[in-house]
Amino acid sequence: MAARSAPSCHLRLEWVYGYRGHQCRNNLYYTAAKEIVYFVAGVGVVYSPREHRQKFYRGHSDDIISLALHPERVLVATGQVGKEPYICVWDSYTVQTISVLKDVHTHGIACLAFDLDGQRLVSVGLDSKNAVCVWDWKRGKMLSTAPGHTDRIFDISWDLYQPNKLVSCGVKHIKFWSLCGNALTPKRGVFGKTGDLQTILCLACARDELTYSGALSGDIYVWKGINLIRTIQGAHTAGIFSMNACEEGFATGGRDGCIRLWDLTFKPITVIDLRETDQGYKGLSVRSVCWRGDHILVGTQDSEIFEIVVHERKKPFLIMQGHCEGELWALAIHPTKPLAVTGSDDRSVRIWSLVDHALIARCNMEEPIRCAAVNVDGIHLALGMKDGSFTVLRVRDMTEVVHIKDRKEAIHELKYSPDGTYLAVGCNDSSVDIYGVSQRYKKMGECVGSLSFITHLDWSSDSRYLQTNDGNGKRLFYRMPGGKEVTNKDETKGVHWASWTCVSGLEVNGIWPKYSDINDINSVDGNYIGQVLVTADDYGIVKLFRYPCLRKGAKFRKYIGHSAHVTNVRWSHDHQWVISIGGADHAVFQWRFIPERKLKDALHIAPQESLADSNSDESDSDLSDVPELDSEIEQETQLTYRRQVYKEDLPQLKEQYKEKQKSGTSKRRERAPGNSIRLHFVHGYRGYDCRSNLFYTQIGEIVYHVAAVGVIYNRQQNTQRFYLGHDDDILCLAIHPVKDYVATGQVGRDPSIHIWDTETIKPLSILKGYHQYGVCAVDFSADGKRLASVGIDESHTVVLWDWKKGEKLSIARGSKDKIFVVKMNPYVPDKLITAGIKHMKFWRRAGGGLVGRKGYIGTLGKNETMMCAVYGWTEEMAFSGTSTGDVCIWRDIFLVKTVKAHDGPVFSMHALEKGFVTGGKDGVVALWDDSFERCLKTYAVKRAALAPGSKGLLLEDNPSIRAISLGHGHILVGTKNGEILEVDKSGPITLLVQGHMEGEVWGLATHPYLPICATVSDDKTLRIWDLSPSHCMLAVRKLKKGGRCCCFSPDGKALAVGLCDGSFLMANADTLEDLVSFHHRKDIISDIRFSPGSGKYLAVASHDSFVDIYNVMSSKRVGICKGATSCITHIDWDIRGKLLQVNTGAKEQLFFEAPRGKRQTIPRMEVEKIGWASWTSVLGLCCEGIWPVIGEVTDITASCLTHDKMVLATGDDLGFVKLFRYPAKGKFGKFKRYVAHSTQVTNVRWTYDDSMLVTLGGADMSLMVWTNEMEGSREKRPCDSEESDTGSEEDGGYDSDVTRENEISYTIRALSTNIRPMFGIKPHLQQKEPSIDERQGIVRPPVSRAPPQPEKLQTNNVGKKKRPIEDLMLELVFGYRGRDCRNNVHYLNDGDDIIYHTASIGILHNVATGTQSFYQEHNDDILCLTVNQHPKFINIVATGQVGDSADMSPTAPSVHIWDAVNKQTLAILRCYHSKGVCSVSFSATGKLLLSVGLDPEHTVTIWRWQEGAKIASKAGHNQRIFVAEFRPDSDSQFVSVGVKHVKFWTLAGRALLSKKGLLSTLEDARMQTMLAVAFGAVPSVEMSACGKITYCVELWPEPTTGLCLPCTPPCETD
Repeated sequence: MAARSAPSCHLRLEWVYGYRGHQCRNNLYYTAAKEIVYFVAGVGVVYSPREHRQKFYRGHSDDIISLALHPERVLVATGQVGKEPYICVWDSYTVQTISVLKDVHTHGIACLAFDLDGQRLVSVGLDSKNAVCVWDWKRGKMLSTAPGHTDRIFDISWDLYQPNKLVSCGVKHIKFWSLCGNALTPKRGVFGKTGDLQTILCLACARDELTYSGALSGDIYVWKGINLIRTIQGAHTAGIFSMNACEEGFATGGRDGCIRLWDLTFKPITVIDLRETDQGYKGLSVRSVCWRGDHILVGTQDSEIFEIVVHERKKPFLIMQGHCEGELWALAIHPTKPLAVTGSDDRSVRIWSLVDHALIARCNMEEPIRCAAVNVDGIHLALGMKDGSFTVLRVRDMTEVVHIKDRKEAIHELKYSPDGTYLAVGCNDSSVDIYGVSQRYKKMGECVGSLSFITHLDWSSDSRYLQTNDGNGKRLFYRMPGGKEVTNKDETKGVHWASWTCVSGLEVNGIWPKYSDINDINSVDGNYIGQVLVTADDYGIVKLFRYPCLRKGAKFRKYIGHSAHVTNVRWSHDHQWVISIGGADHAVFQWRFIPERKLKDALHIAPQESLADSNSDESDSDLSDVPELDSEIEQETQLTYRRQVYKEDLPQLKEQYKEKQKSGTSKRRERAPGNSIRLHFVHGYRGYDCRSNLFYTQIGEIVYHVAAVGVIYNRQQNTQRFYLGHDDDILCLAIHPVKDYVATGQVGRDPSIHIWDTETIKPLSILKGYHQYGVCAVDFSADGKRLASVGIDESHTVVLWDWKKGEKLSIARGSKDKIFVVKMNPYVPDKLITAGIKHMKFWRRAGGGLVGRKGYIGTLGKNETMMCAVYGWTEEMAFSGTSTGDVCIWRDIFLVKTVKAHDGPVFSMHALEKGFVTGGKDGVVALWDDSFERCLKTYAVKRAALAPGSKGLLLEDNPSIRAISLGHGHILVGTKNGEILEVDKSGPITLLVQGHMEGEVWGLATHPYLPICATVSDDKTLRIWDLSPSHCMLAVRKLKKGGRCCCFSPDGKALAVGLCDGSFLMANADTLEDLVSFHHRKDIISDIRFSPGSGKYLAVASHDSFVDIYNVMSSKRVGICKGATSCITHIDWDIRGKLLQVNTGAKEQLFFEAPRGKRQTIPRMEVEKIGWASWTSVLGLCCEGIWPVIGEVTDITASCLTHDKMVLATGDDLGFVKLFRYPAKGKFGKFKRYVAHSTQVTNVRWTYDDSMLVTLGGADMSLMVWTNEMEGSREKRPCDSEESDTGSEEDGGYDSDVTRENEISYTIRALSTNIRPMFGIKPHLQQKEPSIDERQGIVRPPVSRAPPQPEKLQTNNVGKKKRPIEDLMLELVFGYRGRDCRNNVHYLNDGDDIIYHTASIGILHNVATGTQSFYQEHNDDILCLTVNQHPKFINIVATGQVGDSADMSPTAPSVHIWDAVNKQTLAILRCYHSKGVCSVSFSATGKLLLSVGLDPEHTVTIWRWQEGAKIASKAGHNQRIFVAEFRPDSDSQFVSVGVKHVKFWTLAGRALLSKKGLLSTLEDARMQTMLAVAFGAVPSVEMSACGKITYCVELWPEPTTGLCLPCTPPCETD
């Protein structure tokens, strides 16, 4: 048992020796509290020189490489390296995370800087483009990003005297940036003749646009604006690494070891040469300086920190030192004193005092050191070197005793024997040499059994045996001192080892994960007394295990701090501390050991917060000691909700298939049918894999979900209303605290969360972009402003949203196992909990990240799976329900106690004003007092408790309870079986909703003359449903096996049911009792049909590919239809009952004669002439059109024809129900389609009078009833179906201008080198052809309008100074861009001015004077222009330009918003529209801007332009959009028009929803190309008029339907 649980003791980081000086600069500062902040490895350190005390920030998961101090000097920002590096902003006083910034940079974060007021932070990445990114760090939000430079950037700084300006410098460049809107625009510094172009290492900004920068040569360059104006030569003799500005002036530090202080105008004050001071040495190089008052902090390349007091500059005070270059491997512990010895590749050996936390001795050797050992008496120190030699020193004065070189390869391990007589030396050439100490280290023996390098050695307590480990993971034993190998296992069995530092061996099996490469644990050290083992590995982790640790994959506690590999770890001589050393980070960590008994007093050492899951939590490496999961939870954890094809993929798939089919059919396609259907009632509730998804709304209606539908059920009227915005399974639902809004999350490749209003059923906001595969839990905050959600991706991402704005506030990885629930703290909106498999985590928001701490269980229990959680009556109290039936009570993050509540898992709990209610798998609802002390009342859900008037039937007693909610004097209960019940406080239960249980539902039949239907499912039940107003289940019967099909006899008295095991039965349709049953087949019975008329025969189709025909009266099989090559999918009888039509899985359409089953061949054309009693076939000419363009990906599973043979309804694999006109001849018929089912629609049937359509969803287990609305009868509702997608490519009808414009491809000035072809020679270089006169020698005076010059006067140009050419000023522009732009001329200032554009210039033309003024900030052609109409934004203009790829660089397409009068740029929006921006429009309030791109998807984007923030973006249409405009009275609705389409858009949160315009009421009207849009004046009737090509204007009286008015020639604008 010992190793199966983690040890109960603990390590706490006490001290870190070292400072990161290599490859970093400017990383050392004074805080406001006069503490010193710096970093080493992956730890931020705050050191108080007064108290000689360190505090640690451990929120990073890898090496920190950059640091910036907030101007108020309390907050610190640090950036790390890694695949997904992040920035932490933390408080230097409390060392707690304030904000996490992530998801932008890759590789690492090279530099950081705060702006003057500390609101914004700029960061530079280590990626190939060295991206520069500006953050609003408090909100964790990126404001702007741009490619920084092609080469490394070394420093970046905000200009503290000009807002929105930054300077960056690096390899051979300096750049001056301006931030406007979301655009960062750089200008390169001009070196000119003043200085050499060279690498700039650091910089500081001053007043009057001055910038000082330190160069690689040691000069200081002074810049004004972007020009180099002077250099300060030889400020240092080598590169200047650091420059620090303070109130008094500037301090610089360089590679020459000097610190120079300068005044505010950069005149020298003084110089301090550190190499000349008492602590100095040759080669000292300064990496960081910080000047505060009379103190200067200096950080060096060799990991030292000095503090210099200005008036005693010769005596710098050494605050910290550490190892530097190379790797650090050698570690030894003094046997009697609290001392540790380390040795490194920097050739130094250092002795540290663990009590004083200081370096007490250091000595430099000739060679890099790889290992160390101290003799038992503490007198000799042996060091193993990289060159194969070893040296022994005296500890007290570090003098050499002996130096021996017997080997050529590195010495990796050496150890003295416990009796002090021998030294064993292990070498990389796989040998161990034994030396005698008293014989002046004479060689006594040699061990040569290993085949690989020696990694670890241990002596036995009696010094008679040595055990070794080598690189192959082999463990060998030798007799001492001779070195003979021991091969007999028994001889070493009872040996007691003096120390245990080997990584292989029975006692340490458990340190290895179950599946692991043998070399990733570098060091081990056993503490026999405390029975714990400490290990160090390649991943920067120090772990504690129990000792001995026998079984692989033992539990442990883990500690992070080291960044890369931890090379060595040892207990101190008295086991008070653990010392660990990092290879590449050169750091020595000292951890205090806190044994078990002290832990109880020390609850304050709760796991340190950190972002990586690395608090000292238990490992999850072995779950076998936990009782088996409950079967239901087990099943649920297996669900992945992955789809082969997601509905999001359809547009792309269609495009691909369309390409293939371009050559195909050109027949005019049949119109969609006039009928439409409307969802009327849904039977079913999703309880089998969801919890807590059922609530009362404000007005007492009930809201829940099933399939892809949000349902609002009115229990008084027994009616339902539906939210149909989702297109796949909804997995979770939460209700707003005011109980009027609901949030639902769905399955999808990029799954969305919809927040919608239960009254209007309109979406308020749609959130997406941060989850994958699906959203499994959501919860509103108590103030209703925020929403938390959890995804079902690998790391179960947790996201916190501001849902109204649609913004992601924070994001974090949740857990690698499934999370079932997320709950926001009702008292503190920044806190939340998540609970799931072996998981209870307490989170708080930190800027863009969330900081999580695992619940601390202590000795109270095991790490259970949590199924539900709620907060209690204070912000500290939380309660969770476990999979074993307990309720856990938490205070802060600590488990306080557990209470047994249910048998089996507690699936749901709900907090009341006073007390709680819980529901479990045992089918019991329990009411508790407010501390879970007493159970006040229980309600068992049983048939006996059903209220007398209750509709429907309870399938079984005590169903598993999945959701509970209270309100309106009742308890609302949802069960796993798909039932919703209402429990009265006094006990009676009313059944409100029910549906099938888990398992696919396929069988569906409608009654021949009553409004009822039958269903049969894999859940082994047969059910009869009433479709008339009572909407309830009339009867149910359990079957031995699941069923796949059913059918009523023509007289409605019998019901035939086909089962999954190849048998079928006939039952009485009223009582459901068996009449007869047969079992002739082995495979699933897939379809079953009575012959028409008297129902004499019964045809039974099976997956065995046969159809059996039975005589109903005699109950005998009378015929078998053979010849199908695959399973039978559908069968239909003809009217006479003589012919069967059969469809198979191989897409064959076959015909058989009844009753014998003889196969017939019928020509395709003849099939439709036969009168069919029913049509449920999916093959044949009459329904060729029902197969979609992407027929290869999706299957049509079912169809059904109305009795009047007009409309064919189909169901397919993607969950669509579609209506076609019958017969649907020709490919890709037009249709109306409806989404409500999530995945597969398995069956569709019309009722006997065609008034309703009933559809079944296979995996969503729902039965949906739709009412059929005949053509002409339906009231004018916005059409909820979509037209078929393959639009009307067949009609041409382009105007030539429009065709040309549609095909223009814009060249981008930034990319096109020469637009004009150049031929010939420039005029002034041409050799002149002599004229006739010249040939004849006649000299004619030049023709000139000036009076002729006097003969004698010779003009002499030598003395005259040429007038320099002054700057050209643009005075007048002729031209206006009208050929491919529209709506781009506007009046301003009451008609005094006109504004328009041409080329890359915006022109303001004064009508009276004819003068022009210009906006010239664009760098490429302007394509569109609009004017803000809101009185608050007078004369504000937006223009959009051409650009290249959308990489946010200065050549990317952009929209400029500027003031037409003073030509001031107010914002620049760099967009992700590649190629260019073709339309812009302001919203009604003037705050939002809409832009449309020329990219292939014609993306539509909405901006909050004053902040430069992109709110929403979506692909607009696959064809060119010409104009998009906001409605004049709206900020959320707009219309886009273009090639053959009109779309009506709504902005919901961050999502854009669009509906296509439909020409529904017009006979034979075709969708045309629309060129312009205008809005009518009547707000109640929404009218928008579109100009089209074919010379008429369309009016759209509601958002989606239009009528045509003829008018004169083509109207482009109106």
